[in-house]
Amino acid sequence: MPPYTWRSLVQRVRHLWRSSLQLRTVAITVFLSTIAVTIISGYMSISIATNLYEARKSQAIAEARQATVNTQLLFDNSVSSNGTIDVEAVNETAQRTILGSTSSPGGTQYAILRTPGQNTAVTMIPRRTIGLDETAVISDELRDQVAQDDGLLYTQAVSLASDEGFDPGIVVGSVFEVPTAGQYELYLVYNVRDVQQTLDFVQQTLVIGSLLLVATIGLVTYLVTRLAINPVRVAAETAEKLADGQLEERIPVKGQDVIATLARSFNRMADSLQRQITQLAALSRVQQRFVSDVSHELRTPLTTIRLAGDVLYEQRDQFSPTTARTAELLHAQVDRFEVMLADLLEMSRYDAGAVELDTEPTNLVRLVEESLEAIRPLAEEKGSELRLVAPGGYFEAEVESRRIRRILQNLLGNAVDHGEGRPIIVYVDSDREAVAIAVRDYGVGMDAAQLERVFDRFWRADPSRQRTTGGTGLGLAIATEDAQLHGGTIDVWSVPGEGTCFRLTLPRERGAIVDHSPIELPPVDPLEGVALAAGGDDDD
Repeated sequence: MPPYTWRSLVQRVRHLWRSSLQLRTVAITVFLSTIAVTIISGYMSISIATNLYEARKSQAIAEARQATVNTQLLFDNSVSSNGTIDVEAVNETAQRTILGSTSSPGGTQYAILRTPGQNTAVTMIPRRTIGLDETAVISDELRDQVAQDDGLLYTQAVSLASDEGFDPGIVVGSVFEVPTAGQYELYLVYNVRDVQQTLDFVQQTLVIGSLLLVATIGLVTYLVTRLAINPVRVAAETAEKLADGQLEERIPVKGQDVIATLARSFNRMADSLQRQITQLAALSRVQQRFVSDVSHELRTPLTTIRLAGDVLYEQRDQFSPTTARTAELLHAQVDRFEVMLADLLEMSRYDAGAVELDTEPTNLVRLVEESLEAIRPLAEEKGSELRLVAPGGYFEAEVESRRIRRILQNLLGNAVDHGEGRPIIVYVDSDREAVAIAVRDYGVGMDAAQLERVFDRFWRADPSRQRTTGGTGLGLAIATEDAQLHGGTIDVWSVPGEGTCFRLTLPRERGAIVDHSPIELPPVDPLEGVALAAGGDDDD
């Protein structure tokens, strides 16, 4: 399988693991249950094996002890009155006695061996079961222990060769005295294949039972979690639909349990939200209609006032100083009123969704230079030096020049008003996907609370501050709408006492999606580097 296929499979499994609470619950339950069942089954298997082996070992020791006693009695009773004994004849009888004393289901073999290091008048020939290799079964260590003749029986676990391989076995050793022939060792070899078969069956049963138990636990967990999670999933899907605007969606209510109580509470909350959202939407439509109607209705009287004001303003030299000053104030306020009315009309168009974008390839450096030249007189009046930093790149983008120029005028006007007479730097940079313009001032700056409201309508950072560019509190709201209409964004950085930086990021091609900006926020300070004055020769 190719590596990318493995990566894709791993990513799918990881996504499924993160997204499915039911899968995680079942998997963790099955995993922990498997560990628990494995430990319990292992303990039971070891315990049963130990008990089976010990029981067979005890049986073998008991039979070996009885065989040893019977053999010793046989040899003792076989001594004649004159003290002689036919050890070989008694040995033949002893073999039958030994076999008669055992009842092992797996069969019993024996070996009668002479204890080494003895000097006796008579030597009895060692005997063993046909096919028994005592050197492979009876170890030297066991013989050394048995030869001590301390009255104990010694055992050893061995492997016995069979037609199917090897079977487990137990060897039990003891000693007995043969008159005139000395000490001999009796070894009984028990085949415990039946114990192993029983243990194998028990272990197989434990494995199958454990697997069935784990599978049952997994199935029960799946069913229980499904019963518990399905209502949560339905609630989540309903909440998603409500978030998407489908306010009529509700959770089905079944039964009287806690899930049903949750569903009823959720539905009541949804009803309340629907009513409030409907009321707010209706109120918003009325407000938007009111602003639109009033704005349009004001244009006609404003035009008349403008004409009359222009006549008075042009003839102000013929008036007394007080009347002339009144004409100038009237002219300035009419200008401001026209700007306010234009902003209100523009916002009403955005609210009504009646705004259309007319883009064309535009060199944004040139557009910035024109905006800088337009505001330069006001900046010089405030004592702020305007600088342009344009390192070069893909500066042409598909935009509507009028709207971008309006954004720049607003950002530059704010920088002049709040820049405290310090330098104002405009950055322009781009890459293959996006172009960005940043306006940086070193004025009073804004705190966190002000940053949260800086793009709100009719909000001004300091209403008492004297402004040279007018201002209705709609400038940044309109700028944001213009940027979003282009598929771009406006971001802001500000620190009290260090200044503010607004960054406009736009896609170079209409309809493209931009997830980054060519300019950092805030940009690298160029005051100690090369700064280009506005109006210089900047080529893209």
